[in-house]
Amino acid sequence: MNICVFCASSEKIDKSYIQAGESFGEALAERGHTLVFGAGKYGVMGAVARGLRRRGGNAVGVIPTFFDDMDVMFQDCEIISTETMRERKSIMEDKSDAFVIMPGGIGTFEEFFEVLTLKQLGRHEKPIIIYNVNGFYNSMLQMLDLVIEEQFMADKCRNLFRVCNTAEEIFACLDDYAPYMYNKYEFLQDGSADER
Repeated sequence: MNICVFCASSEKIDKSYIQAGESFGEALAERGHTLVFGAGKYGVMGAVARGLRRRGGNAVGVIPTFFDDMDVMFQDCEIISTETMRERKSIMEDKSDAFVIMPGGIGTFEEFFEVLTLKQLGRHEKPIIIYNVNGFYNSMLQMLDLVIEEQFMADKCRNLFRVCNTAEEIFACLDDYAPYMYNKYEFLQDGSADER
């Protein structure tokens, strides 16, 4: 599989996140998966790529040309250059068979919510897995519970992604994955306002 990993590029984070990234990259390579990522050499992003390459795995990095002068690119992979961040995300989404969301900042949040929104709208059926290292995403998951409770999002949206605490859980989810889709606007067809 081509597995897209969305994650942090920060070097200031706790080393446990870097270690989790390197271990996950090694596990990807050992299982014969190809990494699709943002081509950064720092943070969790660089850690996943280093772990993968250490075990001889293949990686495809997608990065806008405005990063060329910033010395942030991971060189030991196939590189696809884009003009914009929007084009970068589109290529990463198209090239990937699954998405794993590791800890990250606002860019990672945006990437997660974009692929989740696209799945909610029926634009893809690919697995989306949150790798909840150190409980990093607990607060975001609580926020989503509130969004559902207040009926800004249907409870069925919980079925569009999975939350895993270990790499082993992630690969088990991928092995057992069955696409789940629902019609976001079914309440318009049956006259019920319960599903939003």
